Amino acid sequence: MIKKNCRIAALQMVSGPRVADNLEVAGRLVAEAVDQGAQLVALPEYFPIIGAADADRVRAREQFGNGPVQDWLAATAARHDVWIIAGSIPLTATQPHQMRNSTLVFNDGGDCVARYDKIHLFGFKKGAEAYNESAFIEPGDTPVAVDTPFGRIALSICYDLRFPELYRSLGPVDLILMPAAFTDTTGRAHWEILLRARAIENQCYLLAVGQGGQHENGRMTHGNSMIVDPWGEILDRKMKGPGVVIADLDHARIAEIRESLPALAHRIL
Repeated sequence: MIKKNCRIAALQMVSGPRVADNLEVAGRLVAEAVDQGAQLVALPEYFPIIGAADADRVRAREQFGNGPVQDWLAATAARHDVWIIAGSIPLTATQPHQMRNSTLVFNDGGDCVARYDKIHLFGFKKGAEAYNESAFIEPGDTPVAVDTPFGRIALSICYDLRFPELYRSLGPVDLILMPAAFTDTTGRAHWEILLRARAIENQCYLLAVGQGGQHENGRMTHGNSMIVDPWGEILDRKMKGPGVVIADLDHARIAEIRESLPALAHRIL
């Protein structure tokens, strides 16, 4: 049975190259969010590791269902009696030089109940700044939504945000999950606009949780983690640095907006 209201939280981080240090920070943020009443918490993309090079993430990959990061997630969810969405962790791929960039969902008993592998791989080049995820990430090919006590949640990662058809294929949903490590360049220009658009057009809540700040490898990520309601209003946000963004997901609010403006029912294509 879906709970009428629930408290959801985004745990913004500035992850570094040492997995143990990142898990310690994540643990403190989970506890802080739970103390504020959170029933579902989400961590950002690459929360366990952002190293000096892409190869560092590939070396840190785990087999699905077995590994220290997954063990930590399961134990932390069970200890706090909270659902944890691991924004992304590196998992093994079919190619030895690549990884899967994967979101894992753990329920409050510590069981992994869903997995999503990032479908859209980021490519960007402007001056000296360049990214090519396809060089080290093997893409997924299956959109995923998971049914939870808090409603139906669409899973996605970072660059997926630019492809609205992904969410249309999964809808209607109650919540879109958007963990990211958006670059500061693209984030300043597009992040908030795209987040609010996805919430408005799908008439659902959106929980965006980013890496946010200056990393040890010199990279600057945009941060600006936020929770957006189905009308596009920002309920809470944090611009930079580690911290908790928290708000209530209200199913009556979703129903009210969909009744007054039945855009989903009016779809033709």
